[in-house]
Amino acid sequence: MNQEFLEKIKKLREETGAPIGKCREALEKENWDLDKAKIYLRKIGESLLEKKKEKETKNGIIEGYIHFNGRVGALVELLSETDFVAQNPEFKKLAHELAMQVAFMNPLYLDLESVSAEVLERKKQELSEDIQDKPEKVRQEIIEGRLKKWAEEICLLEQPYFKDENLKIRDLINEYANKFGEKIEVRRFARLSRDE
Repeated sequence: MNQEFLEKIKKLREETGAPIGKCREALEKENWDLDKAKIYLRKIGESLLEKKKEKETKNGIIEGYIHFNGRVGALVELLSETDFVAQNPEFKKLAHELAMQVAFMNPLYLDLESVSAEVLERKKQELSEDIQDKPEKVRQEIIEGRLKKWAEEICLLEQPYFKDENLKIRDLINEYANKFGEKIEVRRFARLSRDE
């Protein structure tokens, strides 16, 4: 293996924190394209989470963030399968990033499944008001697109990561799940602001 390939493996490892073997596998599968390899690793993280869906997350931490002006703060409870992962500095860093996300982006719900059926139905009606003259299939597609956009504003897991607009919070958590090899989930969060 030449030096260029070793450098790419090292760079991917530094950027994602994934194990070296997984970095090499991702790069080989994606013809040594770093961006595609990152996407590949993210998908591995998603499939890992799917396999571990039934696993219990009994360990974790509560992490907070208070903005420098003292007027906005947030708390996040982040869970993992094992205490070993929960005590890892990288896990704490993820929890801190999520608390910052909550403080900056002010999500109302964890995900779309957390939104009550009542609120969801009202929103669907609101989103369809100006498109009543469209055919049913087109209307449904428009509503779904608008609902997805709305979810990105109000649902933590659907929001773009404030440090990287191309990365959703769900994908950020998947990256860490891939790195640690176990299920990671946000249990709850809270945001306080002196301006509200």
